[in-house]
Amino acid sequence: MDGDLVVINFFALEGWSLAELYQIRCVVAAPYVVPYSPPSGFERQFRKELPELYKYLKEAPIGKVSWSDVTHWMWPLFTEEWGSWRSEELNLSCYPFADPVTDLPIWHIRPPSPLVLYGFSKEIVECPDYWPLSVRVCGFWFIPNEWQFSCNKCGDNPSAGPLGTDDSHTTCSNHTELYSFVSSLEPALPIFVGLSSIGSMGFMKNPLAFFRILESVTQITGYRFILLTAGYEPLEAAIHTIANKPASKRSLQEGVSIFNGKLFCFSGQVPYNWLFRRCAAAIHHGGSGSTAAALHAGIPQIICPFMMDQFYWAEKMTWLGVAPQPLKRNHLLPEESNDESTMEAAQVVAKAVYDALSAETRASAMEIAELLSREDGVSEAVRVLREEVCEVSGSNQT
Repeated sequence: MDGDLVVINFFALEGWSLAELYQIRCVVAAPYVVPYSPPSGFERQFRKELPELYKYLKEAPIGKVSWSDVTHWMWPLFTEEWGSWRSEELNLSCYPFADPVTDLPIWHIRPPSPLVLYGFSKEIVECPDYWPLSVRVCGFWFIPNEWQFSCNKCGDNPSAGPLGTDDSHTTCSNHTELYSFVSSLEPALPIFVGLSSIGSMGFMKNPLAFFRILESVTQITGYRFILLTAGYEPLEAAIHTIANKPASKRSLQEGVSIFNGKLFCFSGQVPYNWLFRRCAAAIHHGGSGSTAAALHAGIPQIICPFMMDQFYWAEKMTWLGVAPQPLKRNHLLPEESNDESTMEAAQVVAKAVYDALSAETRASAMEIAELLSREDGVSEAVRVLREEVCEVSGSNQT
């Protein structure tokens, strides 16, 4: 299988062992920084239990797999959980780079340091000197617009309406209300609200309490908001309850306005790079995709992180000056829903909105967007794969 390739992310580490089994190359591609780090005593325990393998990795020549690869992202592969699976299911050694019989390192074979492609920008994320030399930071990755539509009319022919181009004045009939809402400048551009899969992951236990906060924020600030439901059914049921309309998937795909037209709720999917350019700011959970889209659009962000790398992106956006201090979870998804706690949370969110829309924050967002506009992360990733994987594989076959 010369020239074959397995591409994995940090949540699909099985791929590394399968590539080892079939003796093909494995490349990591991730749009986010490594979401985990080794326990504090990992190196000490490794050196104690696997001294020969530790020596093999520490003494690796430049360009070969080494201890820096392990500490950067590979360390989970050396834990008992993965070791048992490798041994029992794949008949491999419990540990990568080791003989399946003795579990000792295979000294005469030294694989190259695994190529790691990162889908974020060097303008945003620092690249420390201790990262492996095989790490390539490509720039943010954005998928084509036509892949991002839940509406077949827009997805099949995205250039036919304004969801595909900025200069068209005709609109898909499914999105008339959405387009009217985001096109209106009265009193200002709307503010995006989206928490992606946070609801389906169990964080949103009381959607009505969430809406009480949003209603209060609209009253305090006077701004309009647009909410994408991500298809979370309890959230959509709460919208129908507030709107006093019978539940209908079609109605939310077209859009439902509540709170005197201040909040437009939409269950479909549209490209963020189209929508965010029609918004004043974005309130989101700090996922790498939402963060990148807001940076690329040049709009301020208000981030409420819930898990893993979301906290990193929230702090990073504050440090860059494109977002105020991150919200805490209970500012959007409170455990209590009494009037006092609702108003306290709404005041915090409203202040974050005012801070995000300050002239200084908006200027910082536009400045970074200008820098990112010069990058093409997907093209760079393809170039690296061609030069460092495909061409190398081809030369090895000749």
